[in-house]
Amino acid sequence: MSALQALIFDVDGTLADTERDGHRVAFNQAFAHAGLDWDWSIELYGNLLAVTGGKERMRFYLDTYRPEIQMADSTIADLHKAKNQYYAQLLADGRIPLRPGVKRLLDEARAANLRLAISTTTTPANVFALLTGNIDANWFEVIAAGDIVPKKKPASDIYDYVLEQMKLPASACLAFEDSENGLISAMDAGIETIVTINDYTQDHNFDRAKLVLSDLGEPDRPCQVIRGNTYGSGCVDLPLLAKLVE
Repeated sequence: MSALQALIFDVDGTLADTERDGHRVAFNQAFAHAGLDWDWSIELYGNLLAVTGGKERMRFYLDTYRPEIQMADSTIADLHKAKNQYYAQLLADGRIPLRPGVKRLLDEARAANLRLAISTTTTPANVFALLTGNIDANWFEVIAAGDIVPKKKPASDIYDYVLEQMKLPASACLAFEDSENGLISAMDAGIETIVTINDYTQDHNFDRAKLVLSDLGEPDRPCQVIRGNTYGSGCVDLPLLAKLVE
């Protein structure tokens, strides 16, 4: 493997636990504002997460759970826009913090001159809403988000795009994901991947991951190792990453 040059991060569920207490809540707020009787429970939303992309998720919900409803793509797009506004407000209110170890690892990477990028299926607006107040968006050389590529995860398109933009081989990068679809996307682009699970993804198949952890950990709050070798480290830091790419 090449020497490690870049870290590429997914957003939802990876940088922050945005799905259950962020996107799901915002979807329900948008539905209520539009006069719809849809209520996406925690359990239902877990099922809907099998589909990547908010607009695609709404279409899947209609096709699967409410086939009697016919809704134009433009209406779905309007609902999605409203949902993103509610989501941004949740972030502005400080209700969705970064996951353990994220800020620390980013600081370490920047100090070591590692390059940083984002690879996500969420919209650019949602990415910048999360970063505001938590992380400087300028830290990331490439922010690949939303509909910038034809196919969303689990297709490798979004990671292929990041590699092309950074002009790096996959072997010089590590990806950070939280879901099976994200892992497939990164691995099919040839990028070794560290997975930090959450409530919605703990039962996913992560056999191809380099590491599967509860989170990235902190020196005073070690992560739980679910799969893989952390070489005795209680958190994901640069010495551990160097060992993983040897």
